[in-house]
Amino acid sequence: MSEPTIEVLAETDEYAVLMTRDEDGEVIYHVELGNATLHFFGDEWNEFMDLMRQAMR
Repeated sequence: MSEPTIEVLAETDEYAVLMTRDEDGEVIYHVELGNATLHFFGDEWNEFMDLMRQAMR
């Protein structure tokens, strides 16, 4: 089994958003917040992004 390709979508000194694909090709988003990492599948990611947009209003 090969290691997944990791694509860095955004990064600061303290935080990062990464994207990988599982064995079935499904996209997984990883939000690294210091010592915590949140993992989202596509539908979850879309809902999380909607939530963040609402919070920014």
